[in-house]
Amino acid sequence: MKIAYVMDPLTRVNVFADTTFALMLGAQQRGHDIFYVRPESLEARGDEAFAMLQPVTLRQDPVDPVSYGEARQASLDEMDVVWMRKDPPFDDTYMYEVMLLELAEERGTLVLNRPRGLRDANEKLYALHFSDHTPRTLVSSQAESIKAFAEEVGGKAVLKPLDGHGGAGIFVIGSEDRNLNAMIEVSTHGGTRRVMVQQYLPEARQGDKRVLMLDGKPMGAILRVPLEQEHRSNIHVGGRVEKTELTEREQAICEAVGPRLKADGLTFVGLDMIGERLTEVNVTSPTGIQEMSRLNGVDGPAEVMAWIENELG
Repeated sequence: MKIAYVMDPLTRVNVFADTTFALMLGAQQRGHDIFYVRPESLEARGDEAFAMLQPVTLRQDPVDPVSYGEARQASLDEMDVVWMRKDPPFDDTYMYEVMLLELAEERGTLVLNRPRGLRDANEKLYALHFSDHTPRTLVSSQAESIKAFAEEVGGKAVLKPLDGHGGAGIFVIGSEDRNLNAMIEVSTHGGTRRVMVQQYLPEARQGDKRVLMLDGKPMGAILRVPLEQEHRSNIHVGGRVEKTELTEREQAICEAVGPRLKADGLTFVGLDMIGERLTEVNVTSPTGIQEMSRLNGVDGPAEVMAWIENELG
């Protein structure tokens, strides 16, 4: 097959941690042709999507990880599969790029994740479809509502921007904190932008679970444990990764979320869970497949590629 990956520059990737790199390498190892696509090269001519397609050969070598072939502007109709793996933020530029990829999907190319699903599934708000499994949550731009909610859930809450990623802009707020008003003002841009506020879960100190979902079913999970001086457990801010298993309740969350993911065309997804509660649903470029593969002794990228090969017959 011919498989294109719309992603941020390959020069930025950590070859031993980056999930997109692992998916590309896994496809290459199974004999498929892989192409790198710069997001800004996407364009439309009528109802046909085009991009600068650059063949690449990958090696899990941090010094010399990639060899580039000659790039050419071509129709995405030539591709069997296009992965949208550009990192957030989900801004206007991202939305237009997804709309262009929808043209390729309509003409027969398999696009992962499905463009319509990417447009509709805000990584914070999507979890609210499963509120039986989430912490108590408020979405608001109003300071008084946010402060009252923090009091209602015990005087401590987690404040998140709706368009954030990688732990950026997340605060643990407390009703007695003298910085509370300032944090709310900064996060809501003076009451003009909504944020998500969730009940603080003490289990966060033991880490949060990243569960990778493929076609609505769990592939495996990792536990990300925060540094002592951090409340965020994201790997890129120093979170330690440990082997973990899903509890019975966490399995039930996967079973509740899975059918909706499949219906929305969200094939490869990362669920975040703290204290057996669903906190986020990551759909744009979920990470963790290399860590999960090493800790669990599996080949996650090969499993993903096997699903694609079966899907396309």
